[in-house]
Amino acid sequence: MLRQETAESPDRQRAALAGLAAYQAADRGATRRLGRVKHRRGRARLRDYGGDGPPVVVIPSLINPPFIVDLTRQQSLLRWLAGQGHRTFLLDWGAPDATARTMDIGDHVTQLLLPLIRKLGQPPILIGYCLGGTIAAAAACLTPVAGLAMIAAPWHFDGFDASARARIAALWTSTRSACDAMGLVPMEVLQAGFWQLDPARTIAKYESFAAMAPGSPAARSFIALEDWANAGAPLPYAAGAQMFEALFADNVTGTGKWTVGGSLIDPATLVCPTIDFVSLHDRIVPAASAIGFADQRKLAAGHVGMVVGSRARLELWEPLDDWISQVLGAKERTPLSAAGNPP
Repeated sequence: MLRQETAESPDRQRAALAGLAAYQAADRGATRRLGRVKHRRGRARLRDYGGDGPPVVVIPSLINPPFIVDLTRQQSLLRWLAGQGHRTFLLDWGAPDATARTMDIGDHVTQLLLPLIRKLGQPPILIGYCLGGTIAAAAACLTPVAGLAMIAAPWHFDGFDASARARIAALWTSTRSACDAMGLVPMEVLQAGFWQLDPARTIAKYESFAAMAPGSPAARSFIALEDWANAGAPLPYAAGAQMFEALFADNVTGTGKWTVGGSLIDPATLVCPTIDFVSLHDRIVPAASAIGFADQRKLAAGHVGMVVGSRARLELWEPLDDWISQVLGAKERTPLSAAGNPP
């Protein structure tokens, strides 16, 4: 991909490689600490970020680690929501091994997410980011919830660019046999799929990093984001196959054919409050793939920037906080702090 994108510019190729080398050698500082574990179900954990009132559960994608919503102390949707007084939890999917090979995406809903929701003792608000939003929608169709918010979450997979879907299909064709043999879909395969969605930007961001001052706020933010983007547990083979074949290729969600635990998933039947935050500049999950709730908020930010960017608090965090408060009927709340701290 590097050779293809920089074929006519050796200088760009050298800059991108220099940026990559600088990223690999950068000092990461202290190890990140997520909220303490409140409940467990198999490999999944429900992590407690404090706050008060009815539970709010943030569900990240199965792809990449969960800490995108708790990236740094200054870039943490979870800590901020807890600081506003909401009882905030993070679903940490954990890491599967080859014994979980038959566990598809729907099984993650029925075997992990729903049992953890029941441990809370009352219907929570579910907030799902990226594929976590797709999963949250399925959960909301199967168990009572107080509300459902989807953030940059795909549902109509025919809304993805046709050429991108073709490249993703080719990637799966070339790696399926190896993944089948392992019983897992490694992160390297999934990351390559993301690269295929926007290869030019993948190269350009490392070119830009090569010119950043080491240790600068911009450089530290880049490293934190790239560590998230380049890390993550593998998917069970069945979950990966379902994502590539049933979602991207067959669009079972968008065509109303997705069944989970024997039940047809139809978000149109939901009676709980719903909202959809859609990025107009999302190169990973295009706006055309959004579920189409009546309450749809359109953001001028990218897939990741809408959650952790410089305008994330104004464009996403505060509107989400307002919506949660409306759903819960909160008249007056006293924020715990400006940022909040997990127990």
